[in-house]
Amino acid sequence: MNVGGVNPALWARIGFGLAVLAALIAVGSGSGSRFGLWTFRTGFTVLAAGVVVAGIAVLISIGGVAAAARAKAGLPLSLALLGIALGLATAGLPAWQFRVARSAPAIHDITTDLQNPPDFVALAPVRAASPNGDAYGGPEVAAAQTAGYPDIKPLRLPKPPAQVFDAALAAARDMGWDIAAAEPSEGRIEATATTLWYGFKDDIVIRVRPDEAGARLDIRSASRVGKSDVGTNARRIRTFASRMESRLAASK
Repeated sequence: MNVGGVNPALWARIGFGLAVLAALIAVGSGSGSRFGLWTFRTGFTVLAAGVVVAGIAVLISIGGVAAAARAKAGLPLSLALLGIALGLATAGLPAWQFRVARSAPAIHDITTDLQNPPDFVALAPVRAASPNGDAYGGPEVAAAQTAGYPDIKPLRLPKPPAQVFDAALAAARDMGWDIAAAEPSEGRIEATATTLWYGFKDDIVIRVRPDEAGARLDIRSASRVGKSDVGTNARRIRTFASRMESRLAASK
């Protein structure tokens, strides 16, 4: 049925179809980067295109809702509403990430020891060859971390260093990190985490040392590319610390 020259079913189908296309473009933007089909910067451009398509889908779907409501066409109305929901969700995720990026410090190397960050050893060649390099950024980065993530502190644990090391290695494996080195005699663990969507590689080094309370654990998590990590490394350290504390509490 046409109402005022508008076919509600056609508008609903077009809007929903574009919303599905936008979602596929958004998913593909990260998948292409993850599997090496293009760079992450190209992936961001593809994602921006997906957002534009999602916006068009929402506008057309709104027109479909109006036409379907006037025609009292139930199925086109439902399809148009789905188009609006899917389009908004597709455009909303990048918008949320942009908001998070603006609120997070523009840094990509987070550590619990700002004065003497744990050094990469096994992963040093990979870090040195990456755009972000191997060296820690110094006082400027430390000040930005202190302002943005004041809760990131060393873990001081009332357990023997060997037990803390074993718990740290188990927690790293539980988190799905690829272990590059585990040296109990040095109290050093190195690993790489791969982000889900774009497949960004972030490197982690854990250092366990004796402490007057038992053991002190420091961790450093650094991205290989990008000026800002959008808070990813800080969240990773928090999650790791929580898992460590749970593991050690369960071992009493």
